[in-house]
Amino acid sequence: MVRCVACGHRCLIKPGRAGVCRVRFNRDGELRAPAGYAAGVQIDPIEKKPFFHVLPGSEALSFGMLGCDYHCGYCQNWVTSQALRDDRAVADFRSTSPQRLVEAARRHGTPVMVSTYNEPLITADWAVEIFKLARAEGITCGFVSNGNATPEVLEFIRPWVDLYKVDLKGFDDRRYRELGGVLDNVLQTIRRLHAMRFWVEVVTLLVPGFNDSQDELQALADFISGVSPVIPWHVTAFHPDYKMVDAPRTSADALLRAYDIGRRAGLRFVYAGNLPGGVGDRENTVCPTCGTVLIERIGFTVKSNRLARSGCPGCGANIPGRWER
Repeated sequence: MVRCVACGHRCLIKPGRAGVCRVRFNRDGELRAPAGYAAGVQIDPIEKKPFFHVLPGSEALSFGMLGCDYHCGYCQNWVTSQALRDDRAVADFRSTSPQRLVEAARRHGTPVMVSTYNEPLITADWAVEIFKLARAEGITCGFVSNGNATPEVLEFIRPWVDLYKVDLKGFDDRRYRELGGVLDNVLQTIRRLHAMRFWVEVVTLLVPGFNDSQDELQALADFISGVSPVIPWHVTAFHPDYKMVDAPRTSADALLRAYDIGRRAGLRFVYAGNLPGGVGDRENTVCPTCGTVLIERIGFTVKSNRLARSGCPGCGANIPGRWER
């Protein structure tokens, strides 16, 4: 048997069998991992990832494979993430190479490449092959992940990955186990990412009746603030999808309530998302020292950017992020 440390499940895999993710498997005593294809390649605004403190208004080349170590009933990328677990999830894919993907990014002038659409931890070997070439071209690289990592996989990717967005799906371990994870694994990952100097942004998709109670939102905000008050927290709106098509959509009022909880908890940068123009100025980046509006947004569109390098033009305060290539 072989032990896989790509994600927090730490599967002990028998010969001829796959791990929980269904993509990493034991072939004759050797752990094998996916490579050589992409199930999705797209150029997106970096704000869509969402990274709000990274090269505002720029584009990112996003790529993904198949599979996930979770099975969230409300997954909004379920066609790729659940392709090996659910017969309804039929995703196309094409053979490609790291050279082709990096060349596409260079050709389109995208300063960022992101592994996303499926869970990038379980396909980290392939992402690192790509990112080694991307970094040589001056491209910034990132993961969009559920955060169910191990110390070993974070050490493996750290030389090549600068940006890391974590989906913190709630603060109730019982609910987390319904999704296929363990809350503490994700909390430990966020702490490690910050200590290892990744640029971290955290997203919580607010699902009515699932993770949007006052107590749970307070616990989420208090935890993030306790790691670092400058970690951006995105509270985003759920829309019915996959196995939760009958659930109500998240209201603007619910997002604003979560926003206020985050700010009262001491978080300096809280963003309400997925309802463009419906949450007032809560999509903007504002200087926490003097209140100057630094970056004005509607949805994924940057309307204005007043940042002077990494400083506020109003008071000179440093604004944490990755603002320059």
